[in-house]
Amino acid sequence: MKKIKTTPYIPQEFSVEQLSATEANIIAFPFETGFAVSLAHPLRRFLLSSSKGYAPIGISIEGATHEFDSIRGMLEDISEFIINLKSIRFKITSDADEVVVNYSFTGPKEIKGSDLIAEGVEVVTPDAFLATLNEDATLNFSVIIHQGLGYVPSEDIRDELPTGYIALDAFFTPVKKATYAIENVLVEDNPEFEKVIMNIVTDGQISPIDAFHDALNIMHQQMAVFNSEITVSAPQTIERIEETAELKKLVMKIDELGLSARSFNCLDRSGIVYIGQIVIMSENDLKNVKNLGKKSLEEITEKIAEYGFPITETISDELSHAFKKKIEN
Repeated sequence: MKKIKTTPYIPQEFSVEQLSATEANIIAFPFETGFAVSLAHPLRRFLLSSSKGYAPIGISIEGATHEFDSIRGMLEDISEFIINLKSIRFKITSDADEVVVNYSFTGPKEIKGSDLIAEGVEVVTPDAFLATLNEDATLNFSVIIHQGLGYVPSEDIRDELPTGYIALDAFFTPVKKATYAIENVLVEDNPEFEKVIMNIVTDGQISPIDAFHDALNIMHQQMAVFNSEITVSAPQTIERIEETAELKKLVMKIDELGLSARSFNCLDRSGIVYIGQIVIMSENDLKNVKNLGKKSLEEITEKIAEYGFPITETISDELSHAFKKKIEN
C-alpha cells in the first residue's frame, strides 16, 4: 500500500555537466511522476524563445544598392554574401543594444569571421567564411548589429533602418538546441520517481548555464501574474497588505531582477537592497543615483515595470508604509 502524502516530494539533487564551453547537461531529481515533464517542457520553450542574442539586422555595401547586386572583384554576389554574414555570430561587448561597425578590405583576401572583430564587437564564430576578394577588389561595408529575442523577418526591420541599408532577417536566438530526457530513479523502494536531464547547446554568445538561468528568470516573471490579487474598493489595512503579492515583490532583493553587473553594482553601492527601495523612489531620485548611466537607468526601469511597477506610477501610501515596516522588522 502506498504511503499517504499531503505534499509532493521536493527534489533535492541538482548538478551540471559542463561538456564544453557551449554545451552542458542540467540534471535534477527526484520528481514525482509527471512533475519532471511539467517543468522541463516549458523551460525548453523559454530557452529557445526567450534567450537574448545578437544578430546583424542591416548592411550597407559601397557600390551595391540591393541584395541581388554584385561587387567587382568579389567572387560571391551580394545575396550569397548576406547569407554568409548571417551565419557569423556577433556579440556586443558593451551595454549598448545596437552598434554600427564599418569594415574595409582589399584583395586578394579570403574574409572570415575573425576579420570582423572590432572595438565593442566580438565574433564567436571566427572560422565562419564570408567572402573571397581577388587582387583588384575593394570591399567597404557597414553592419548594424542589434540585441534581441527570437527571429525577426527583414520586413519588420526595413522601415527602422537608415537610408541605404539592406534589411536582414535577424536570428537572435543564441540557443542552438535544447532537449530533455526523463529517466526513472529509485526513492525509498519506489522506482516511479523521475530525473530530468536537460541538454543545452549555444552558439557561444552566451554560456549554456547563463541561458538556463535566464530561462528560469523569465519563467518566474511570467508566472508571477498568477500571484496578483483582485483589487477591492475598500481601503486595505496594513495587516491585509502584508499578505499581498505586491508586497512580496517589494521585499525581493535586487539580485532577483537579473540586472547587468554594471546596473546591479550602481544600486548596491548606493545601499539599495530591495526592489521596493527603487519603487518608492521618484524618477528624478533614481536618475541621481551615483554613476547610474542612461542605459542602466533604462534597464532598471524596464525590469521594475516587468514586476508591475512602472517608474511613472506611484504605489499607495498603505503599500509604501507596509514595505517600510516590513524591512524595519
